[in-house]
Amino acid sequence: MLKNNRFLLKILLLFVLIIFTGCSSARISERERNERTAKITAFYKSWKGTRYRLGGTTKSGVDCSALMQHLYKEKFSKKLPRTTKNMAQEGDKIKKPNYWEVGDLVFFKIGWRKTHHVGVYLGNNKFMHASTSKGVVISEIDGYWNNHFWQVRKVL
Repeated sequence: MLKNNRFLLKILLLFVLIIFTGCSSARISERERNERTAKITAFYKSWKGTRYRLGGTTKSGVDCSALMQHLYKEKFSKKLPRTTKNMAQEGDKIKKPNYWEVGDLVFFKIGWRKTHHVGVYLGNNKFMHASTSKGVVISEIDGYWNNHFWQVRKVL
């Protein structure tokens, strides 16, 4: 009887451990959040206002996926695929907004053809991206962008 109780206790403890491990948020530290923010801010300052150009990869004209490629390579030593569609398969999908972190990729589907668009999450419901109308800017995920929201991916 004592052996059965110990076995059941071990099973119960294992079950509880699995439940709590599965619910962990894997949040980054405040220090990491600040470091990411500083890197993205410095990057933004050097690209701010760069005009949008479909297929563009330079400061004379850049599209959203090339901007993310530059950011992640230069500031995080992370290589990303060239297209937004392929980027949308990198890392882990984050479903709940309260688990989004600075540096996560945010994706949108726009227009009747559902063109893909990508930016980097900055916290406080803001993201940096290459806008077709304003070039490289920081926008809020509300109204227009919220209506076209698709997913967030953790790649760092």
